[in-house]
Amino acid sequence: MQKWRANPWAVLVTLSLGFFMTLLDLTIVNIAIPGMMSGLGASLGQTLWVVSGYALALSALIITAGRLGDLHGPRTLFAAGLAVFTLASVGCGLAPGATALIAARVVQGVGAALLTPQTMTLIVSVFPAARRGTAMGVWGMVAGLATLSGPTLGGILVSTVGWRWIFLVNVPIGLAALALTFLVVPDIRPARTHRFDLTGVLLSGAALFCLAFGLQEGQHYQWGAGIWALLAAGAAMAVAFLLHQRRRQDREPLIPFALFRDRNFTAMTALVGLVSVAMLGLVLPFNLYLQSVLGLSAIKAGLVLAPSSLVSMTVGPFAGRLADRFGGKYVLLAGLACYTAGIVAIALIAAPATAWYAFVPATLVTGLGVGCIIAPMSTEAMRHVPPHLAGAASGVNNTVRQIGSVVGAAAVGALLQGRLAAELATGKTYAVAFTATLHTTAVLPVLVLAAGAAVCLLLRDHTRKHRAASAPAAAPAPAAAAAR
Repeated sequence: MQKWRANPWAVLVTLSLGFFMTLLDLTIVNIAIPGMMSGLGASLGQTLWVVSGYALALSALIITAGRLGDLHGPRTLFAAGLAVFTLASVGCGLAPGATALIAARVVQGVGAALLTPQTMTLIVSVFPAARRGTAMGVWGMVAGLATLSGPTLGGILVSTVGWRWIFLVNVPIGLAALALTFLVVPDIRPARTHRFDLTGVLLSGAALFCLAFGLQEGQHYQWGAGIWALLAAGAAMAVAFLLHQRRRQDREPLIPFALFRDRNFTAMTALVGLVSVAMLGLVLPFNLYLQSVLGLSAIKAGLVLAPSSLVSMTVGPFAGRLADRFGGKYVLLAGLACYTAGIVAIALIAAPATAWYAFVPATLVTGLGVGCIIAPMSTEAMRHVPPHLAGAASGVNNTVRQIGSVVGAAAVGALLQGRLAAELATGKTYAVAFTATLHTTAVLPVLVLAAGAAVCLLLRDHTRKHRAASAPAAAPAPAAAAAR
């Protein structure tokens, strides 16, 4: 096993195992909600907290975890996150009641927050710049596969061995990843002693929790005064956090503002949030349409989405390589165009009695789009980030990703419920009303992706500089040579 120590590809496999589990658990639980309600005797509100508790803990702590990786070494934090996540998965699988399950899910979110930002940091550290795009392609492939395969894998597990196994399946994966972490991942340590910004940690954690909770639970509480007060408090703490960070820029802040001097990092951080909103804007209403209108089982609905996962998984590494060679801007624009075309096609095909197989070409196009987006987006974000800021950059990038998911879920949930109620009020049947609602909700991800395309136009093309640096010096002109 010694020959695999610090081998970049062995490190990438190990990181991908942990990263896959954390993203899978964001989506796999949705398909098991009815089983958990009946198995635990829980209310719908309690069961929804099984979803929310994980996302809130992950969103609130991810910036802090990225900085902790800079302070104590990314391998240490990655291993700690794996251990916490795996133990919490056992707790989820054996939970005797709804309260215990919610508590275990919150702990799972803590473990996911500890390990997630370390993945990008370690990839930047172990891969040379020339191969980083391909590595990020594999990493992006894992991200897309985990996000899109959750409903499929969850449906299979719930239908065959029961809902508890959506958590217990993490245990062997987590143990394998933990063993590989100490066998192959290098222990990259900071060269000097660092400070820890406790005030910044408390402010950022509280601000992210208030904002994420308010956005995620706003619809449940009818957007009452309490929710708006919580959002206002979160915004105020976010402003206080930024002011505090401005005063600490010379004393190792949680968010080094120097990161945002890099136009590509700033643009890609905005894009990752927009893409997260768009993905939720498609997957959530489309999954409900497949089950509630077409009457597909959880497994069949998941299988309709499976081609998208397979194409994304196949395309990801090639997209990363193309981004290294020709620049990420054009690969990203092609991916955004494909994803938009797939969403529009799904909306146009959807009818109260559409056959499930009619959606396969459109889902293939969305998979092609995701595959062309995820890897170049991560590669361009981290391409020029100095190694000593990689943890902070990864923390910021992943926080925006999670906040985008929360905003996307809140926005599409509010739009879905409001529009469906309006359609049903006109006397339409549920199938006709939901289909019309799906056509309306498709506008949200299309507009968001158009904004993402505008952001991509801001990218600087690194390949020009590379070509200029590697070009041979021009031969002197004949007249100049004769004069010499």
